[in-house]
Amino acid sequence: MSGLDDTFIHETATIGRNVVVEGDVEVGPGAIIGHNVVIRSGVRVGEGAVIMDGAVLGKLPARASLSATTGGSTELPPLVVGRRVTIGANCVIYRGAELGDGVFVGDLATIREDVRIGELTIIGRGATVENRTTIGRKCKIESEAYITAMTTMEDYCFVAPCAAFTNDNFLGRTEERKKRFGGPILRRGARIGANATLLPGVVIGEDALVAAGCLVTRDVPPGMIVVGVPGRVLRPVPDDQLIENQVFFDG
Repeated sequence: MSGLDDTFIHETATIGRNVVVEGDVEVGPGAIIGHNVVIRSGVRVGEGAVIMDGAVLGKLPARASLSATTGGSTELPPLVVGRRVTIGANCVIYRGAELGDGVFVGDLATIREDVRIGELTIIGRGATVENRTTIGRKCKIESEAYITAMTTMEDYCFVAPCAAFTNDNFLGRTEERKKRFGGPILRRGARIGANATLLPGVVIGEDALVAAGCLVTRDVPPGMIVVGVPGRVLRPVPDDQLIENQVFFDG
């Protein structure tokens, strides 16, 4: 282990082999840091957190000269990893992100800067959460899902494998696009099926369901099922599937 200046590692934390810890890092009681982990400066790791082998915490973003969503100041607050968070092997979590208590991040996932993830949310294996995104509590984002920059997701949402969210209707052309960027908005309990695609700025209503393979080009009303390409309303979501009728719902 190297780089311990101005760093606090609790005596009950477990540190693996070949770990790099930069300055001004805090590792809380009972935390477990696996082998070959890199913890950049300013990272805060909460009590009982588990960081698996090869993860990189607190990475600074590379500012691509032609990117329209990663510009601005390089000053970012520290990465905060809450209590009892699990971060899988070879994940990359950027500086400026905040992971609430009990969040689970699967192997190979990437979470960018300026991301807030609520407590007990699950981020699946290989999923990507881009910058300036907010995800609520008790959400589930499954393997290889792509959550674009500037997405808003409220509590209890579900995103199936390989779903893709988008934020640029101009596909990288014209300066006008920079005025209109915006990811999808998922209201409480919204669900997105496998391989569905959400176009920029669409609002998925509370308890709405987007079927697998659907292309969503316009807002989806609350409590409705949308299917097809382009998406069309099929029927209401059955009552037994509404979020208020689920055993894990706590208001």
